[in-house]
Amino acid sequence: MPIAEINVSVNQAEIRDYINQKIEEQLKESLFTWDLDQMSKRTCMSKTFLENEFLHDPRMRLLERRKEKGKRFWFYEQSLEVMKEIMNEW
Repeated sequence: MPIAEINVSVNQAEIRDYINQKIEEQLKESLFTWDLDQMSKRTCMSKTFLENEFLHDPRMRLLERRKEKGKRFWFYEQSLEVMKEIMNEW
C-alpha cells in the first residue's frame, strides 16, 4: 500500500524556453567575439550562407575585425543584433 501518490505536471515548452534563456545568458557572458566557424555552429547556418546573406552586408562589415590577411572576428552581441535586423528584412 503506497503512503503517498504524487502527480507532477510539467510544461515542456516553458522549461525549454527557460533553458534556452539561461544558455543565451551564459553565451553573452562568455563570448566577446566570434569567428566564422563559431557563427556557423551557433546559428546552424553554413559558412557560405553566412557569407552571402550576412557578412557582405555593410552593417556586418563595420563590426568585422582582423589584421591584414588574418582571421576575421565580429563582436558577438552587436553582430547578433545586426543579424536579427537582416533576418527581419527578408
